[in-house]
Amino acid sequence: MDYFARPLSALIEEFAKLPGIGKKTAQRLAFHVLNMNNEDANSFVKSIINAKKNIKYCSNCFNLTDIDPCKICSSKKRDDSIICVVEDPKDIVAMERTRDFNGLYHVLHGSISPMEGIGPDEIKIKELLNRLKDDKVKELILATNPNIEGEATAMYIGKLVKPMGIKTTRIAHGIPVGGDLEYADEVTLAKALEGRREF
Repeated sequence: MDYFARPLSALIEEFAKLPGIGKKTAQRLAFHVLNMNNEDANSFVKSIINAKKNIKYCSNCFNLTDIDPCKICSSKKRDDSIICVVEDPKDIVAMERTRDFNGLYHVLHGSISPMEGIGPDEIKIKELLNRLKDDKVKELILATNPNIEGEATAMYIGKLVKPMGIKTTRIAHGIPVGGDLEYADEVTLAKALEGRREF
């Protein structure tokens, strides 16, 4: 039995479709929206519509942008000889927060996952290979996630790029700063040993 008025139930159902939002959280969000004043509610709706209408993929790197090419690809301050490959636009935000990377990016929009029916043709690997035909690119950094799918994707791209003679590196994995060895799992410790460098 539905205890809510039909418009409220519909709003709750829409919020529940969002990732990580359960029924209780969807109800809280719906009630929060109902308690907003009309100006704030209209601003909220306009922001969603504006984002859906104006956000697109950069034609170079496939990051989310409102201008094409995106600000990163069009910046003269970036090193266009290095491309960092990531799975998702959110990964670019994480990389940019470090302020340590000054190259360009390429967003795959996923990773190879045969279990989910995602092969190389379903993500932006062909587009990456087309970018690498440009003689400017000297290094490719594979920054896919440290899970089975991310590792498989990195290995697949690495094998495709090897004949091109472009230096291909993989981001290091291991113990996080501030972490304790006793709490690290075997795979994380193995990756930390594998990625060790001279002191």
